Amino acid sequence: MSLRFFAVVLGGWLAATAAAQAPVFDFDTLTQKAREQAAQPWQAPASTTPAELVQLDYDGMRDIRWRPERALWRDAQLPFEAMFFHLAAYHTAPVRIHEITPQGVQPLGFRSSDFDYGKNRLTPQAWGDIGFAGFRLHYPLNTPQYKDELVVFQGASYFRALGAGQQYGLSARGLAIDPHGAGAEEFPRFSEFWLQRPAPGAQQVTVYALLESPRATGAYQFDITPGTASVMQVRARVFLRAGASPVRVLGLAPLTSMFMSGENQPRASDFRPEVHDSDGLMMLTGDGEWLWRPLQNPARPIVNSFAMARLGGFGLMQRDRDFRSYEDVEARYDRRPSAWVRPLGDWGPGRVELLQLPTPDETHDNIVAYWVPQQWPAPGTPLEFAYELSWQGDAQQRPPGSWATQSRRGLGYSKLDAATLASQVQYVIDFQGPALDALSADAALKAVVTASGAGRVIEQIAYRNPAAAHNPKGWRMTVRVQRDDPAQPVELRAFLQHGNDIVSETWTHIILPE
Repeated sequence: MSLRFFAVVLGGWLAATAAAQAPVFDFDTLTQKAREQAAQPWQAPASTTPAELVQLDYDGMRDIRWRPERALWRDAQLPFEAMFFHLAAYHTAPVRIHEITPQGVQPLGFRSSDFDYGKNRLTPQAWGDIGFAGFRLHYPLNTPQYKDELVVFQGASYFRALGAGQQYGLSARGLAIDPHGAGAEEFPRFSEFWLQRPAPGAQQVTVYALLESPRATGAYQFDITPGTASVMQVRARVFLRAGASPVRVLGLAPLTSMFMSGENQPRASDFRPEVHDSDGLMMLTGDGEWLWRPLQNPARPIVNSFAMARLGGFGLMQRDRDFRSYEDVEARYDRRPSAWVRPLGDWGPGRVELLQLPTPDETHDNIVAYWVPQQWPAPGTPLEFAYELSWQGDAQQRPPGSWATQSRRGLGYSKLDAATLASQVQYVIDFQGPALDALSADAALKAVVTASGAGRVIEQIAYRNPAAAHNPKGWRMTVRVQRDDPAQPVELRAFLQHGNDIVSETWTHIILPE
């Protein structure tokens, strides 16, 4: 036996032995860490960000860039790559990041040489290992020749992802705690990440995250599969922290988006017809009812709840994919993804909540949607749930019958007096879908509309809309409401009915107080 052969055999044996002895890291390992953290008092994260980074302005922060040639897994030519974000003014609390390899868990330390600081005049040699602000994963979504951004984890428990042909829009979060009410909202944060090294040729990548906040901890696993619609399988175990004050609202699978203006709420001073990352909240109840709630930019915060015995799914959707609806060549709102949450398993009774906040411009997220379980566990007992989160583009989740394609508010020419007109609100809603396409030419549909609160329906009609550019077989519904008290809201529900069959989703809308 040659010495070289012996060395090769010995080296292979040592590597195999090291791998066999390496401590296993998995979801149960992370769960135990979250459980132990929940039994301890909350400790706020200490900032390691040097003062010269905190003082950078927006342009200075943007001038700090990761060097792509230093991407994690690039040297191994793996299908996924990871790059990291630098701490600066808006992100001063560091996150710890590790890589899970066959040899065990390896910490990924900060090195200033991995970054290009552009025109900034900084002294990184004096900082040491200050940690990272977050990371992003890359994958060849649109062409084999280039690894596009696939997903970003940065800031509190925020993350967002893309499918092929999409452009970043709405975000998701790990958990929402008291997003509305008398006190300030609590923002849990992912304080530590573990990136599973993908195998050669892998089509999925796994990320583990530890969530921490003053009143909760959590173990999260994200199995991410890129594609036309990139899909995340999310598994979570959440613990309420012992000795902490009670949680009033615990929001699971929260989504955060922006709606400034749209067809139902145009903005006269803007050349763009619509400005939003999402145009509606879609829900599926466990009883099979599909609901559509167009979003609004209210004058003051408003919360709506949709209670159900079981959740089939919910999502903030960007249904309108037509560039002409936005006319924005830079923002490209027509490419913003929709995010659809489908529970894996029965989440039990609860409610979907929609929080809408006023926003003066498109730089502020003002829309939040999440699921609130009817019950949550005592401290020390995990709340375990799993869901599929799809980031969808042109091909997205639709009701099987028909759905609303636009909702326009306003009156045409009328002979009514000014006082009557001022007290009435009219909506024109267009529907399309296979249930309408299948109707005979002489089919008759009925608009079924109900109002609750300070208003009553005075007109409800349904008729064909052969001039609709999106679908000449579509139908239009006109709804007119008399407001009894403009200072009070009015809730509306409407759908199309053919004989005894409901052939559309339920369009549900709120007329806001004026």
